[in-house]
Amino acid sequence: MKAFRLDELEAERAANEGAYLQFLRERNMSVGLYALDAGSHDRQKPHPQDEVYFVVSGRASITIGLETTEVARGSVVYVPAGVAHKFHHISEDLRVLVVFSPPEA
Repeated sequence: MKAFRLDELEAERAANEGAYLQFLRERNMSVGLYALDAGSHDRQKPHPQDEVYFVVSGRASITIGLETTEVARGSVVYVPAGVAHKFHHISEDLRVLVVFSPPEA
């Protein structure tokens, strides 16, 4: 069994001074914690994997392709492989669990 605590993952991510911490990698998926502070800019590019975002905390908008929606704690968003997407108008520090399938390269 592999079990994780969000507070410990957040501390590890912050200690490594990065916006993203991959903490699980298996044959068919990988999982990470993505952090964007209020007012920051999301610079990610389309990924070759399908993604699922689960918003743990914070508030922002996300645009996927041509569609935009607001997200907050508890939101779950699917992003198909290869589709442009970005979080924006980040009004509260955003913490998001990200599931990639297949695993992120």
